Amino acid sequence: MKPLHSWKVSVEEAIQVQETLRDRVILEKTFSKVRTIGGGDVAYSKNRNLLFGAIVVLTFPKLETVDVATADGEIPFPYMPGLLSFREAPILIDIFQKLKIRPDVMIFDGQGIVHPRGFGLASHLGLWLDLPSIGCAKTHLTGEFTSPGLSKGSFELIRKNGKEVGAVLKTKDKIKPLFISPGHRIDIETSIRLILATCKAFRIPEPLRRADHFTRLLKRQIEGNCPPSFSLTSSTP
Repeated sequence: MKPLHSWKVSVEEAIQVQETLRDRVILEKTFSKVRTIGGGDVAYSKNRNLLFGAIVVLTFPKLETVDVATADGEIPFPYMPGLLSFREAPILIDIFQKLKIRPDVMIFDGQGIVHPRGFGLASHLGLWLDLPSIGCAKTHLTGEFTSPGLSKGSFELIRKNGKEVGAVLKTKDKIKPLFISPGHRIDIETSIRLILATCKAFRIPEPLRRADHFTRLLKRQIEGNCPPSFSLTSSTP
């Protein structure tokens, strides 16, 4: 894995990195079959300068967990809207390198190209890892759209500067939608299809739900609120 740039940058340099790399993002499906799909999530300590990350790899379409890796560390970058990847990507890259199974596609809790500079967390990590990636966010960041219908599977496209960049997608009946956008090496249609296929009984896709579960467990372990019997390790069948 060849680094694309240094993570030790100023805010101005971080913006320049995004503007330089966004043209390298591929917005086409570059794979034929999905056998495994991963989810990456990061949580933050309330009282300390720490973050906790996890990546979970599931089989597809059965969604059985086959690999898990976690890590914790200091928050490396201040909070700035549009620059989430400079806070979360470094630890997620470290975690990805611990995996025994490289997923065919990754879903990240963040934006893909639905981003002020067209280069959100999922695009940044997809390009860095050279992996098809999808951004799945709970809140609207940029672009224009109309509200989708009330039933699961309803969606409306998000447009920015006249271009289709993502979708507002209902993943469960009568529940708030998610904001889906391609990160890298995937298109909007395939992104929508894979998110729906990984949403079973809940609003959030299973890869992200399970990654969130492990970040919370890791946070409890590090901050001293976890049972002594608890253990966090990578696992394969």
